[in-house]
Amino acid sequence: MSRPSIAEVSALIADLAALRQDRTSAEYAALMDRKADLLERIADHTPGDTEAAEVARLARERADSLKPTD
Repeated sequence: MSRPSIAEVSALIADLAALRQDRTSAEYAALMDRKADLLERIADHTPGDTEAAEVARLARERADSLKPTD
């Protein structure tokens, strides 16, 4: 996994703020997947940080729960 950048974190925060105004379920699910990916990458680059790993795990669980079950 690539190291997350400050620009990616900033973009995610901006998109979260914008989505609060007008969102669809699909947009929300995609954004939560992006958030989980970013948190997983942060955790990957901070080995030994159990809190970062737990936050990433919970974010992934949430993102996966929002995926459609065709």
